[in-house]
Amino acid sequence: MFLMGGPVVALSWNVRMMLRHNPEGAVNGSSDGGLLEKVGLARAQIGAAKVEPNRVTAPLAVVAGEQTNDDVTKALARIASALDLPTSAVRYTPDAGSSRRGELVIVPEDMLADVVEWEGPSNLGGSIAEPLVIGRYDDGAPLVVWLPGDPDAERNSTHVLVAGGTGSGKGDAALNLLTEVLSRRDVIVWFSDPKAFQDFAPLRPGLDWAAEGGTDTEVMVEAVKAVIPARTRWLGAHGYRQWVPAAAQQQNDPAHSCQSARACGCAGMPFLVAWFEEAANTLRALGDDAFTGIAQEARSAGISLIVSLQRPSYDQMSTSTRASLPSVIALGCDPRDEGFCLPDTVLDAGAHPGAWGNRRPGYCYTVSPGIPEDRYPSPGRTRRFTLRAVPVMQQLATWAQHNGAHADPITAGAAAGVAGQAYAGRSSDSPTAQPAALRAVQEGDDMTEYGGGLLVDLEDAGIDADAELPEAEDGDDAPIFGQETGRKPSPEEARRFFAEALADFEAAGQMVVGPKDFMDWCDRHNLSRPWVSERLKEAAMDGRLEATNTTGRWRIVPVLTAA
Repeated sequence: MFLMGGPVVALSWNVRMMLRHNPEGAVNGSSDGGLLEKVGLARAQIGAAKVEPNRVTAPLAVVAGEQTNDDVTKALARIASALDLPTSAVRYTPDAGSSRRGELVIVPEDMLADVVEWEGPSNLGGSIAEPLVIGRYDDGAPLVVWLPGDPDAERNSTHVLVAGGTGSGKGDAALNLLTEVLSRRDVIVWFSDPKAFQDFAPLRPGLDWAAEGGTDTEVMVEAVKAVIPARTRWLGAHGYRQWVPAAAQQQNDPAHSCQSARACGCAGMPFLVAWFEEAANTLRALGDDAFTGIAQEARSAGISLIVSLQRPSYDQMSTSTRASLPSVIALGCDPRDEGFCLPDTVLDAGAHPGAWGNRRPGYCYTVSPGIPEDRYPSPGRTRRFTLRAVPVMQQLATWAQHNGAHADPITAGAAAGVAGQAYAGRSSDSPTAQPAALRAVQEGDDMTEYGGGLLVDLEDAGIDADAELPEAEDGDDAPIFGQETGRKPSPEEARRFFAEALADFEAAGQMVVGPKDFMDWCDRHNLSRPWVSERLKEAAMDGRLEATNTTGRWRIVPVLTAA
């Protein structure tokens, strides 16, 4: 506190110097000609400053009819320069009821410069409805977010965008949030990561469903869409207008019963977090509106959508999707991308993630329901994950396996109806199969171990590269492409083969398919290809296939559901 006091006292003195002709701090008094004059706000009035540890807050009003709050936000960089502070240290929060009044906030010392390592979750066994601690603000206050809504606090449920450029610490920010979620007793997580869980492998056993991109993620997206109406129907039938922690418990209250005048005893419904890491990969494959329906409808179903990507620009994510993600954790980025990450009002108030780029890993601005709006332009920093965190993450995943929630029958049934065997839910047992360990290349590893010389196939080793080519022979000009291969089945055989193909895909958990998948299947079984297109149409009419939002991709309807 002593070290912090020096900068705070000095800054407080500077603010008071601005008030030297207005000693009582009354906003109707005369203004000085000092610092405010230098920054273009000569006639602005500053009220009594409130000095806190590493934070000075002062009411400010510009001249009526001559200037507006916009003039103050444009002067923030000059105020920071006059006080010899970084631009992120000076913020302005306009008064919602006035176009010329607001609060000037100055934080003299960057308390985020010191790295704080993650040591474990903040509230093991708590409810997902309680705050999730993901870091700290620059004045030392905890940086928290909430996912579910709270009708008593008039806080809405939310979806979260995690955005930041390469090297900004986006992975650590995601780990801070995910470890907090997994440490709660009444939530399940569906997680997609096209990078094969490079950062999240220690936590994978604690997930209810994990997908590594491609078709698996495509199936997960379709499953999330399918569980939304099933979950909202259940919540409504049990008297919940939105998900609350009581919904995750066995329903023993007659006020929350699907039966009249008595408790129903139905199993509870945990909160669901649907997380799509490196979402640009998924958006390229499924289209920029792949998450739009989920983002617009899932909150009422007790589902929070988490989307993580480097650049949430309009050429990657549709404007409808972006508008339906109320919360954002914005890390360092290119200055040109700031408008894609944060609302204009937050940028006008002094937020500037483009100033960090990749030079301040973990620094972020967080906009989310439940956070006071004057905190939106305040920078925070997430905690860093190092190798020392791996054993703790593994222990957390084990805890989630044995103590965390499992999918309720409604959610599990709706997911299995879309995904079939691709969705099995989280196991309570520790995984036995571990991926093969990678071996780092050692100093002695060079090509001499493998015989050295040119890298050629053994069967080509005797070929003389300088020898003349042989003369053409009969048959050399016969076409080898575009010729139908394999046996063409009869219509009855085709239906049987097609049913076998669907069964094979379903058994393998591949619940979204397209023509190429069937062509490959035909090649493996030495069958010709042209009959497939007609069978696709026939299967759709029979209810065995359903079209997805992606052209040429079909979702397999499990046999029991189709029947």
